Amino acid sequence: MPHVRIDVDRRATIAPVHRRLFGGFVEHLGRCVYDGLYEPGHPLANADGFRTDVIELVRELGISMVRYPGGNFVSGFRWEDSVGPRAKRPVRRDLAWHSLESNEVGLDEFARWLDLVGAEMMLAVNVATRGILPALDLLEYANHPSGTALSDWRIANGTIEPHNVRTWCLGNEMDGPWQTGFMSADEYGSIAARTSAAMKTADPDLELVVCGSSGSQMPTFGDWERIVLEHSYDYVDLVSCHAYYQEYDGDLAPFLASAVDMESFIDTVAAAADHVGSKKRSRKRIDLSFDEWNVWYLKEHQEAAPDLSEWRHAPRLLEDVYTVADAVVVGNLLMTLLKRSDRVVSASLAQLVNVIAPIMTEPGGASWRQTTFYPFAIMSRLATGTVIRPVVQSERYDAGKYGDVDEVDAIVTVDDDRAAVFLVNRNLDESAQVSIDVRSLGCSRIAEATTLADADPHAKNTRADPERVVPRRNVSGAFDSGTLTIDLPPVSWTAIALC
Repeated sequence: MPHVRIDVDRRATIAPVHRRLFGGFVEHLGRCVYDGLYEPGHPLANADGFRTDVIELVRELGISMVRYPGGNFVSGFRWEDSVGPRAKRPVRRDLAWHSLESNEVGLDEFARWLDLVGAEMMLAVNVATRGILPALDLLEYANHPSGTALSDWRIANGTIEPHNVRTWCLGNEMDGPWQTGFMSADEYGSIAARTSAAMKTADPDLELVVCGSSGSQMPTFGDWERIVLEHSYDYVDLVSCHAYYQEYDGDLAPFLASAVDMESFIDTVAAAADHVGSKKRSRKRIDLSFDEWNVWYLKEHQEAAPDLSEWRHAPRLLEDVYTVADAVVVGNLLMTLLKRSDRVVSASLAQLVNVIAPIMTEPGGASWRQTTFYPFAIMSRLATGTVIRPVVQSERYDAGKYGDVDEVDAIVTVDDDRAAVFLVNRNLDESAQVSIDVRSLGCSRIAEATTLADADPHAKNTRADPERVVPRRNVSGAFDSGTLTIDLPPVSWTAIALC
């Protein structure tokens, strides 16, 4: 059994734990909204038509902020369609996902849903096919207290208090040719600068997110960030990052090292932002919003022939069923977001329900947790206080395109008299015996030790067997004279709470 040594020094702080790292994403895509979080005919639906079983699962997940309403969807969205009496809302074609949008769920309803799950809203505006004035109108409708045409319209629609949305996205993936109204970096940087300047004229305290690259595979990656920020640096606060990962051709070794690529992505975007800041001799720093990330089997969806013969409402799209290995990678990606919380201050797991999601539902029936639900929920609950960078001495392995990487990865958080250690074992075949020096944390016992693993790394939870994979207590954990020891099964994610 390989032996791994980890040293933890409480003084090796990275940043405070940003609660907004535990954010999610709800897009009007497939069955995420309709037949997902909203199903008025369901036995467990509330008066607004939202499923209360899904509300309870989202609460358990520990979501702090939700990005809404897209995604690719936002680039064809008229926000006015989604407010006012439901019977009068128009049905529109959504070009992004070749679907029909009923607009039954809009800004006001979704804000009430967020109140029920205890999360705040990150709202996206359509800068692709609309522009500055509609963004200002949406801001007035959402945030102005009363006494103007649009704020009084909100009140007449039944929402007396303003939504007070503080974080706004300036479009979505504007570098992508799949995006309705996609633009060059110069074109987008210009409209983003002018839109953000106008929005901050209305409210200087807004936090605005400008679109970064749609992914590190984009041919303009790096240059896109530089050019866009050269236009908009003075007006925006964050630049977005998007990244999705998947296992290719049954090769788990590189897939399990996906977090290495995420960290490189973060480094590159931060460097581009800092380069622009230096050129401008600005005292301001642009941080990162990783507002789309997950495991997504995009290759398989792209290879499947799309059905363009009809326009349907809430079709089943992108409903990936996740494995143990997928959950280990999701846990490791979230660990990396914590590890880079010196620059990443907000993040959104894409998405929440049914569409590449930790929660699945069946119309009229049950809801259940996917394997990826568990590491997110446990980390959201245990990670508090300050992020600490541990020193890991681990065997390394060949992860293909990612080079040689550590078999075991770790991150630590500490908060007064408690701490949490999160660990991943990427070894495909062997357990790892880990010794962790935690004397500086001031803790004396293990409060809980939980591991997600399975003899079959491709085991899944399904509607027929929703608890095939669940986290289990790791009984190997021991604490002696400030040293924590624990065994990590192959292809596993582990959380240890200390007190």
